[in-house]
Amino acid sequence: MEFSKVYFLGIGGIGMSALARYFLHEGKQVAGYDRTPSHLTAELEAEGAAVHYDDDIGAIPAPFLDPRDTMVVYTPAVPSEHSEYRYFVDHGFTVEKRSQMLGHLAEGKYVMAVAGTHGKTTTSTLVAWLNRALTGGGSAFLGGISKNFGGNLVLGGGARLDVEADEFDRSFLRLFPDVAVVTSADADHLDIYGTHEAVKEAFSQFIGQIRAGGALVIKQGVDLRLDNPGIRIYRYAYDTPCDFYARNIRLREGGYYRFDLVTPGGAVEDCTLGIPGWINIENAVAACAAVWCASQADGTAFDAGRLREALASFSGVKRRFEFYVNTPRQVYMDDYAHHPRELAATLASVRKMFPGRKITALFQPHLYTRTRDFYAGFAEALSQADEAVLLPIYPAREEPIPGIASEIIAERVTVPCRIVERDRLADEVAAMETDVVVSFGAGNIDACCEALAEKLKAKS
Repeated sequence: MEFSKVYFLGIGGIGMSALARYFLHEGKQVAGYDRTPSHLTAELEAEGAAVHYDDDIGAIPAPFLDPRDTMVVYTPAVPSEHSEYRYFVDHGFTVEKRSQMLGHLAEGKYVMAVAGTHGKTTTSTLVAWLNRALTGGGSAFLGGISKNFGGNLVLGGGARLDVEADEFDRSFLRLFPDVAVVTSADADHLDIYGTHEAVKEAFSQFIGQIRAGGALVIKQGVDLRLDNPGIRIYRYAYDTPCDFYARNIRLREGGYYRFDLVTPGGAVEDCTLGIPGWINIENAVAACAAVWCASQADGTAFDAGRLREALASFSGVKRRFEFYVNTPRQVYMDDYAHHPRELAATLASVRKMFPGRKITALFQPHLYTRTRDFYAGFAEALSQADEAVLLPIYPAREEPIPGIASEIIAERVTVPCRIVERDRLADEVAAMETDVVVSFGAGNIDACCEALAEKLKAKS
């Protein structure tokens, strides 16, 4: 890369921070803006990045004001009227979206891209962990904080590059993978796409960009136009017989599962995943399928013993089915789910893990547009719990929409439901009769996790 400095607009985002960390590792000077401090920005500052939190041209460090040696990377969440963004565009800087930069870094690599409206973060993180176990190398740009790797960037030897392929703003269309996984293609980001058909068409276009000789691993039942004759197509499922699936599934104490992994090359028996939940078995099948395809391409052994060890030692991703308390008297877990299908799948998984126990769901809706589009689905999903607590909508990048508030979900939930402010959540839940508690949301509900865990541990 010809630039010696890289400036990030939205440096604290999960995908942006991974890129920033990569360029720090490469010896570039890194600086950037974000709206609010976070643990990610604190880590970047500790590693040498200069970060500020006001949209102020005067706060841009002087060394980053020369377009001849500074490149600018921005997230689509930054609005076009942002003053720093406008400054860089108007003064001749090279300005690219995060997805464009990721596309550049993928050139010359064997790209393993995991896409889907649900499940892609856990699946792509497990792909990175399996790559390391089976090949000793592999790099990855992840959309969550891997507990095994201790971050969202993985640097390793070899050609394999594992990336989370984000459909937001059609970002994944900057990638040309060798192996692609599609976990789902449900209606989402309708503020960007408009219709579910447009979402599905974008996924079909992504599939069309798989390189000749490559492979697609797509969940059984996902209905997309598949128009890429130069690739191999495999289906995967939780327990439905197809190319890749789990059989002989046994629930163990604490919600963990043992299963046999069936592949086109035979079965790997007695696998145990290091994180609980049946939905994660499905994600594990997808990750194993991607790594199996890569092994077929590069001749690396798909070693059953190493695979079992890697699955058992997988620690998961922060905020993905993450347990804080797991005792016979109290359970508390947190999940990033922010779409009705995700909530429903997680609650179904929790119900299987803890049969006969009372489930309390805590949910912070994310975005006014998503609430407007899916309020009925959210209410239906939350009604699978025994009681529900809603927080006000987390707006993120959006302005309020008249008539759209958490109340339109709450009034349709068919189990006891209340709305509380975020700063009261831990105390409210502590005063309730609780058994199994699950918190959901892509906003800032995670800031309550430690306080909730402390209150619920005291009750256990």
